[in-house]
Amino acid sequence: MTETIGKVTLNLDKYPGEDYYCDGSVEDEILEIVKKYSTVEYDRIIAERKSWPILYHLSALRENIVDFLPIKKTDKVLEVGSGCGAITGALSRKAGSVTCVDLSKKRSLINAYRHSESENVTIHIGNFTDVEPDLPADYDYICLIGVFEYGQAYIGGSTPYEDFLKILQKHLAPGGRIVIAIENKYGLKYFAGCKEDHLGDWFSGIENYPNGGVVRTFSRKKLEKIFDACSVGERSFYYPYPDYKFMTTVYSDAYLPGRGELSNNLRNFDRDRMLLFDEKSAFDGIVEEGLFSVFSNSYMAIIGKPLELNYARYSNDRAEEFRIRTEILTDTEGKKTVRKYPLTTEAEAHVRHMAEAYEKLKKRYAGSRLDVNVCHPGEEDGIPYAEFEFVSGRPLSELMDECLDRQDIEGFHSLFAEYLERVGFGEEVPVADFDLIFANILVDGDHWTLIDYEWTFDRVIDTKALAFRAIYCYVLENERRNALELDRILDRLDITENEARQYREQEREFQKYVTGQKLSMGEIRNLLGGEIYKPTEWIGRFRQSEGELRVQIYEDKGQGFSEEKSYFPENVYVAEKEAEFTVKFDGNVHYLRLDPAMCSCICKIRELSMNGQPVPLQDKKVFTTNGKILKSEEGADHPSVIFATEDPNMTIRADVLNRQAENTLSVKMEIVQIPQAMAKDMMGVEKKGAAAWVFGQR
Repeated sequence: MTETIGKVTLNLDKYPGEDYYCDGSVEDEILEIVKKYSTVEYDRIIAERKSWPILYHLSALRENIVDFLPIKKTDKVLEVGSGCGAITGALSRKAGSVTCVDLSKKRSLINAYRHSESENVTIHIGNFTDVEPDLPADYDYICLIGVFEYGQAYIGGSTPYEDFLKILQKHLAPGGRIVIAIENKYGLKYFAGCKEDHLGDWFSGIENYPNGGVVRTFSRKKLEKIFDACSVGERSFYYPYPDYKFMTTVYSDAYLPGRGELSNNLRNFDRDRMLLFDEKSAFDGIVEEGLFSVFSNSYMAIIGKPLELNYARYSNDRAEEFRIRTEILTDTEGKKTVRKYPLTTEAEAHVRHMAEAYEKLKKRYAGSRLDVNVCHPGEEDGIPYAEFEFVSGRPLSELMDECLDRQDIEGFHSLFAEYLERVGFGEEVPVADFDLIFANILVDGDHWTLIDYEWTFDRVIDTKALAFRAIYCYVLENERRNALELDRILDRLDITENEARQYREQEREFQKYVTGQKLSMGEIRNLLGGEIYKPTEWIGRFRQSEGELRVQIYEDKGQGFSEEKSYFPENVYVAEKEAEFTVKFDGNVHYLRLDPAMCSCICKIRELSMNGQPVPLQDKKVFTTNGKILKSEEGADHPSVIFATEDPNMTIRADVLNRQAENTLSVKMEIVQIPQAMAKDMMGVEKKGAAAWVFGQR
């Protein structure tokens, strides 16, 4: 028995007569939406309804997970578990035919109505095991997006996932591919405090599902064991980020993320979450250690011939005329290229503009020390693209971060000075790339290459305006960059407060220009109202302040600081909040670290001297801290230091001072515990001045 909705065919031969799972009345709401409204109105409806199911089922970003697959108009696609059709539309636009299988009639009706103009879509309603025997064995792609984890429910038995895959293999055409998108049970987001996607509790996947249930997600190693048991030969893994549901970027083993790239981590929308640590910083360390494939939040496993594609990034959070996809591809000879494709018809002009921008920028920077990445226009199946040479090197932003990490402030400013010299060449020419941020410049030795210039305009833009925006974006991307000396940068640029105000307004107007009326995913998350809980703050509320105001000393004799060799000096406090003590250490100590407390606090330094000589607190080669030093009316030797962290510390480089065989550090300071939020506010007030100019805090 079949029904038709528009041009879509629904096959009910195996439908059991009732839906065995349902999200409740919200599915009726979604059905009414897809009947009444066109696809272009979904973004507005998502913002108005503020509903997780509506976002999940209707967001266009759901299609990203299959959009980059090289499906051709001659290909046949099988989509198992098609649900409300979140990816069916993308498949139907790419393929010759799409066969969907889903157990729910209500969801299949939603799918059919929203894609009613797709004459190449057939939806089989019923249990997969009932429908499967009637399916042909010539599918070029079989897609399981968020489905493989339900194998036990679909198939049953002692080896449900292996049996599921073996059944699917029977329906694959020679040279075809099976595509599986699934959460990683050891994804970093779960360690950081996101609830498990299916069970809705904390750490159940990490704890190996102690309470049972039929849903299972896997590590990459476990997936590969399942594939091996099914005699799978060629397979490749991709890493959708932040996860496969609302993917904005996909990485591969041929192109893994670099430091600083993984910053959009608060992307759970359906539930409250804890925030146990900063996922961006954790990802930076994971990337540096080569462990990203272990802790990626999701996997996309492709069984069959590997793709030419190494990487794709989606810019969906934009107005229709600017939505694009960026790809890195490797051809059969191993040559890499970068391509940018329009995601909408309206964005085709924007992509064509990139080749024109290249020619103009090449002329402006001819004879300079800034290369412009070569761009060639192209066309594929009637769709224009811009092709760029793949350039090796490291982002300038990454080099700057390394300078800040090792407290090489002069190194940072040297890079910034070179940036100004190179990008300012030909400033009087009426053509400029407005997006000349540090991340868009790759550095390879003495070669600096501008790699992304889609926002090039035919007008003169002052170099200091471009540099102001570069600093603005750089600092906002990462809290740790707040340590930057903005006064020195603004002095270098000779920017007045009025100019800074104009630049900020210019940035707001530019963002409106790029995004139109579309809300970002971060803004949508805020609309849905999911809470973010920080247990470390709860702990601070219940700790006794007396236990927190303990001083701890670390010594570095060439092997770094270690907890094992640290100690707590006794009888530190001579009165409430007044610490007065001495630290004895030998001549082998290079660095001495003093932690004034184990909580956020403010310290007034009355004395800090080594062998009777004051420690020069303003000399960053000698004295460093993870707090904010406030100017004091008593002079540079008696400042206050604010710490908005539970691990406040001050480090003194003893080997450049009057170090002797036996040494004494004399310390007198007032230490007052304050709430972390208050400490952050106080540090923000202190930033008034240069930071206020940059971020508009005045």
